[in-house]
Amino acid sequence: MAAKRAQPQPFNVVCIAQSGRLEYEAIPFILSFVAANPKFEGRLMIAEPQPGPLWKGQTRISDPVRAILEGAGAQIVPFESKVFGQSYPYGNKIEALAALPASEPFVFFDTDTLFTAPLSQVGFDFDCPSASMQREGTWPIPPLYGPGYTAIWKSLYDRFGLKGFEDTLDLSQPDEYWRRYMYFNAGWFFGADPAEFGARFLRFAREIRDDPPDELASQVFDPWLDQIALPLVIHSFGGGRPGPKLEGLDGDVSCHYRALPLLYARESDAVIDTLEALVAPNPIKKVLKVYEPAKKLIFQGKGRKLRAIFTSEGLPRTEKMLRNRIRREGMWMR
Repeated sequence: MAAKRAQPQPFNVVCIAQSGRLEYEAIPFILSFVAANPKFEGRLMIAEPQPGPLWKGQTRISDPVRAILEGAGAQIVPFESKVFGQSYPYGNKIEALAALPASEPFVFFDTDTLFTAPLSQVGFDFDCPSASMQREGTWPIPPLYGPGYTAIWKSLYDRFGLKGFEDTLDLSQPDEYWRRYMYFNAGWFFGADPAEFGARFLRFAREIRDDPPDELASQVFDPWLDQIALPLVIHSFGGGRPGPKLEGLDGDVSCHYRALPLLYARESDAVIDTLEALVAPNPIKKVLKVYEPAKKLIFQGKGRKLRAIFTSEGLPRTEKMLRNRIRREGMWMR
């Protein structure tokens, strides 16, 4: 008798949204996820920071957007900012984990993500957490006379008592070259228990910010703090760089587009067609066109005109050059 195949482990999916840009990015995030994952068995959650001492003014998602998100099946989960808040908004993705159901595996995605295929095509191993490799060498920037990459990164592993720093190195890359060292984009990451993962993430990030090792004396932490702490957290739970089973993320399954002008400039026709089809219905369009980038790039067709420029010219070599080219066209908006 053939052995029974193990069923995929259920898990939850979460992004962050609050009043302003993120709530409008959450609309295509949720709509594309639901369309691509009709058989998803976990919880689809949006973590929402609440107003308080660390978040001045309104943070709650507006009623029209909330109606779309909840109508599509998303669960909006409030959380309190106790450490970061407005001074470091990227800390939301750290503190939000405490509001998720403990002991239930999770996948976090940045809200500027679209889905074009089911997550069931991705081979998650929640006992081996990982994160996105769609990054550039943004941190650290070693000073001219040292310390270098090795000394800086090793000081962090030593600070938190993490063994096996050498095992994190990509030995196919040259010594003192940024790609040799484990560094992620926090656009997606996952783990087995958001409570444990989030508590460690918060502890590491706060200590790096407040009491960094001497080797980090010349380094800047804003906006990179989450991405500095993330590889340490992942390594501490026995994880590492994503393997072949995760290739659908930042690939055929999910697209972290970062900003609408970048989406139109460089992403696939399938991603753009998916976006435009999902937001075409009048009830969605009526709400989303309040967001200026969506109004101009999607509904007024300027995104397609921007795309035509890069179809003709080709893409610049770096994202910085691409952003500058978009600015020269007067179409950089976010």
